[in-house]
Amino acid sequence: MNIVLFAVLSTVAVGGVVGALVFRNPAYTALFLALAMAALGGLYGLLGAPFVAAVQVIIYAGAIMVLFVFVIMMVRFQPDLPPSRKRWTAVLATILGLAFGLEMFSALSGALSPAATAFPGKESGSAADIGRLLLSDGLYAFELTSVLLLAALVGALVLARKKEKP
Repeated sequence: MNIVLFAVLSTVAVGGVVGALVFRNPAYTALFLALAMAALGGLYGLLGAPFVAAVQVIIYAGAIMVLFVFVIMMVRFQPDLPPSRKRWTAVLATILGLAFGLEMFSALSGALSPAATAFPGKESGSAADIGRLLLSDGLYAFELTSVLLLAALVGALVLARKKEKP
């Protein structure tokens, strides 16, 4: 049963990502991306990480995708970019795609060392295990991430506020 569920969820996730890449309408791409995020949440649940699965569905498939759809509906998009911009993005996408492909090939061929797990030999997807890891070994990275998120929030507020006329 797990194999069938894994096959269905992975097919839905890949289909959602392909749909997000194929459709030109931004609203459709956001909805397909939300579908892919929800399927990834199901895959995390199958892998024995219930907390990560819940966070994936609630935060990414729920809140962030709703925000994306809201922004897409409120902002006017210009569908056609100038040709020079299209060439530049195509070159950048090709370079990044090749780098990602090389990284995936080296990871799958065993050239890289296996990733260290937080708690080898047992499932580490519970909220208690993640909290213990974040507040012990990963404390500095956790605090640095929180400071960076705070700086991004303050920067977004500064950029978004309207300038007062004297």
